[in-house]
Amino acid sequence: MVADENDFDSERFPGNFYQGMILKLDRARGRGVVRSHSGKEIPFEFPFVAVAGARIGGTMPGIDLIREGDIVGFDVGWTSKGLRVTAIHPRTAA
Repeated sequence: MVADENDFDSERFPGNFYQGMILKLDRARGRGVVRSHSGKEIPFEFPFVAVAGARIGGTMPGIDLIREGDIVGFDVGWTSKGLRVTAIHPRTAA
């Protein structure tokens, strides 16, 4: 069976990103954990994560745009330390 564009679940993956929640955020160390929709906890660490809408430069660009408990879109990648969050897309306030 060949997948087509109707097979993609835009409710589960709005904007082509996984959906999750910022479970932990340590602003002093620049580390945190995202809990995915399925319950998996995936760590992230600045400066190895990009936050959408963040200004360029600094040691932790975009850390001020996220908080514990925020629902976010995110993407992941494999590193030498295992699966890590590589991009965070904060939801815009509606």
